[in-house]
Amino acid sequence: MPALATLARVYVDDLDVALPAFVALAGEPPRLRFEYRDLELARVGDFLLIAGTPEALAPYRDTHATVLVDSLDEVLDSGTLLDGPNAVPTGRNATLRHPGGAIIEYVEFASA
Repeated sequence: MPALATLARVYVDDLDVALPAFVALAGEPPRLRFEYRDLELARVGDFLLIAGTPEALAPYRDTHATVLVDSLDEVLDSGTLLDGPNAVPTGRNATLRHPGGAIIEYVEFASA
């Protein structure tokens, strides 16, 4: 299953402070902005900004990228499942550790 998009994860202390630089860099406003658990997230171009306290961010910092897919079920056997599948504000997600050690979050967007 090919990836629809791969988002670079950028961990920040304050989303409102970080957004202007990434809006200028991407040349577009945020496509998404939402809260999940104790985090604030925004997608700007191919960046996924993730804001929170050091404690809130700690469980996520080892995840290298977020990959958008048509079907989460089709990627679940491509690595060791670390978390999920979960219902999230955008649809469903799961985090996998792949051979070689890369940790990737996969997201299947909900149909609108």
